[in-house]
Parts: sequence; C-alpha cells; structure tokens
Amino acid sequence: GDARVRGQTGVVSERRGSYPFIDFCLLNNTTLSGEIGTKKKVKRLLSFQRYFHASRLLRGIVPQASLYLLDEDYLGQARHMLSKVGMWDFDIFLFDRLTNGNSLVTLLCHLFNVHGLIHHFQLDMVTLHRFFVMVQEDYHSQNPYHNAVHAADVTQAMHCYLREPKLANFLTPSDIMLGLLAAAAHDVDHPGVNQPFLIKTKHHLASLYQNVSVLENHHWRSTIGMLRESRLLAHLPKEVTQDIEQQLGSLILATDINRQNEFLIRLKSHLDNQDLRLEDAQDRHFMLQIALKCADICNPCRVWDLSKQWSERVCEEFYRQGDLEQKFELEISPLCNQQKDTIPSIQIGFMTYIVEPLFERWAQFTGNTPLSENMLNHLRRNKAKWRSLLHKQHSSSRSNDHSGQVTGSQEQTLNEEETP
Repeated sequence: GDARVRGQTGVVSERRGSYPFIDFCLLNNTTLSGEIGTKKKVKRLLSFQRYFHASRLLRGIVPQASLYLLDEDYLGQARHMLSKVGMWDFDIFLFDRLTNGNSLVTLLCHLFNVHGLIHHFQLDMVTLHRFFVMVQEDYHSQNPYHNAVHAADVTQAMHCYLREPKLANFLTPSDIMLGLLAAAAHDVDHPGVNQPFLIKTKHHLASLYQNVSVLENHHWRSTIGMLRESRLLAHLPKEVTQDIEQQLGSLILATDINRQNEFLIRLKSHLDNQDLRLEDAQDRHFMLQIALKCADICNPCRVWDLSKQWSERVCEEFYRQGDLEQKFELEISPLCNQQKDTIPSIQIGFMTYIVEPLFERWAQFTGNTPLSENMLNHLRRNKAKWRSLLHKQHSSSRSNDHSGQVTGSQEQTLNEEETP
C-alpha cells in the first residue's frame, strides 16, 4: 500500500494497523470489485493528500474533460430529461446512460445555469466544468452504491427540495450553491466500506480524524481540496471562500447517520415550538442540513423500480464488505452477512427506524406539499412490497425446513419488524 502512495505523491502514509494488506485493497479499490484497476484509478490521488496541496498539475497529470461521444438522439433525450429535472420520478439511471456516464457533471452544469449561479457568482464555465469533472472522477465507479450516480441522484433530490415553497421563498444564491455542491460532493472518494470497518482495520483515515465522522470529514476535506485546486472561487474575497468551505463542512458532516437522532430531536423541537425563522441564516442552514439528510436517504421514497435498484445496490456493497471481513477473519459487521441479512429485512428496518421519522418531520415542515405526500406514499407502498417479499422468503424457508421451524435469525427479524 505504501508503494502506491509513495509513487503518487512522494508522501508515505503511516500504517499502524495489523491489516496493511486490507488498506492496500481499499486504496486501489480492486479487491472490492474483483477487477484490476485501470491506469486512471491507479493514478487517482488520495483526496486527503490533495488537501495537503498535492496538485495534479504539479505532477503533470491534467484532469480529463468529459467526452460526449454520443449521437444526437441520445443528446436529445438527455436534454429532454433535463427539462423535467424537477420531477420526482426522474430516472437517474437512464440519465446516466444517456450522458455516457456523465450524469453528475451534466446535471450540475444544468442546475447551476437554471439557478442563475454562474452569472451571480461570475463563475468561469471552463473552470466550473473542470471542477465538476474532478468531483465526478473522485467517486469510485466500482462501488455498487456510493458512486457518482448516487451523488447525481442526491443532487437531483436536493434540487427538488430547494424548490419547496416553504424553503425556496427564503433561499439566497449562496444557500442554493452550497446545497447543490454539498449534495454533489457529500460522498466523494467513498471507499465502499463503513466507518466501523475503517476503525477496526486501523485505516489511516480513522487515525487522521480520530474515529469521529471519519468518512464525512474525508468527503468534506476532499471537496475543499478540489475547490482550492480548481481555483473556482479564487476571484471571491477570502472571507467569502472561507465561509463557503466551513458551511460545506457543516452540511456534509450532517449526513453522518450516527447523528440522526441529534438532528431529529432539534427539528422536532423547532416544529413543535414553531420557532423556525428562515429569514435567519442560521435557521436556513439547519434546514439545508435536513434537506441534504433527506436527499441522501431518499431512495425508499422513490418509485418502486428506482427504489428497488438502489436497495439492491446498497446491500451488494454491504455484502462485499462482509465478504472482505470474512476473508480476513474479522467479525462481520451488522447488515453485511449475505447469509443472514436479507435485502427485504434490511430495507424494512431502514425505512422504519431511519427514513420514516425523518420524512414525516420533513412533510410537517413543508406543510404536506404534493412532493412530500408523494414521497410518503411511495415510502409506504415500497415498505409494503418489501414486507410481502420478506413473508415470501419466510414461507419458502419454512417449506424447505424439514422440522417446520423458523430459524432463530428469521424469528428475530420477524419480531423486529412487528415492533412499532
């Protein structure tokens, strides 16, 4: 692992862990995909090193511009989809295919134009496009879930939320730009494993961020590194760029699922006391944090066909981590054991304990708008479908069990699902 880091930047990262081979596997991201990484991936910077001014340009590596080698029919379909980018049934998977895998860059360019951000902040289009390409390329396409398509999906959802009247009437151009940038970059350079895995393998990122919001801190610092390297905001006053960097951090750090209750309790208090003052920048920022949290976990609120694809992708990523843990004789993390943790049971638990409480409060904030009602309706229907699939699995398991008994893990799952 050290050889790869030294070859890129001349900086050798410290390895204190007992599993340096796992660290190497994660960094080149080939073991998780079972494929040999391309030269582009091998040359990819570790983003935290970019943050310490390891510039691509100084090493003679210029980011590749996106190539739109598409015929006019495909471009026409992509343009038609962008005209409906504010619709909740927007199919990000189709859009990614129509843009030749450039959904995040294409979406961001369109949204920055639609919201008037390019004109308002006097942004250079070439520099802006280069920055978006940097962000898109820093996602790992080998990850089934935490990849640039997920970032594009979250960005499209954030666009929908920014248009909710209760919020839109108060948002400034800075708020909108921060919301879109945070959505686009909130999972940049995600390694495809979770924080507990990084901690128990003594990964250098866990040491760097002292086991606190490890991934979220990394996503934030990576984003700052790319912003500074691209010089996208270099023409703005220093205090403005510093404020943007800090607010981006506050937004991205809010996506740490371990802080879910903290934000829910605060949101409930504001709604119960009716003391949200969106004229106040602090309250607007808090609601942007909530909006990003909603966008990040909105998959169960999408139409079934899209929601199911995301569910399968995230569970595939969990299972890959479990396989890696098993391979290196580590304890398999919760939700990562493919033999015990089924997709329906994982999704029902996720919807019940994480998604529903947040989106019910969001609907309360927006005033039960058509979008909020639509999302909650999809959520309830999708949960019912997963329940049906879970019962089918249990029925199939019982018929295959000669003793006619439900296994202990299944019984526990059933009991959990009946818990209000």
